[in-house]
Amino acid sequence: MAANSRPSPERAGDREKALETALLQIERQFGKGSVMRLGEETRVPVEVIPTGSIALDVALGLGGLPRGRIVEIYGPESSGKTTVALHAVANAQKAGGIAAFIDTEHALDPEYAKKLGVDTDAMLVS
Repeated sequence: MAANSRPSPERAGDREKALETALLQIERQFGKGSVMRLGEETRVPVEVIPTGSIALDVALGLGGLPRGRIVEIYGPESSGKTTVALHAVANAQKAGGIAAFIDTEHALDPEYAKKLGVDTDAMLVS
């Protein structure tokens, strides 16, 4: 190990400049708040899509699922994952959005989705 493990002031300044440049580039590409320091108090407002369950929306802390983000809903069998997901899809569609449903459990019933208010003709499914 080197006797002096601290970088020189010049190298420390270069690192800070490189870090700032990288953070600005990430922010430009992915939006404000993509990367932030843990101690920052700044909160970027996030649009949300209600899940259809007020209790769940409150528990999530945002008031729903973050709009424009990939959300994974998981849990034990028959715990209501598909129902929550379909309610969120219906709410996203009502707000003029597009929703994709990735059915890893092969449990999607289009007739049930329609009963929950999903426009199945407009929903993307994988």
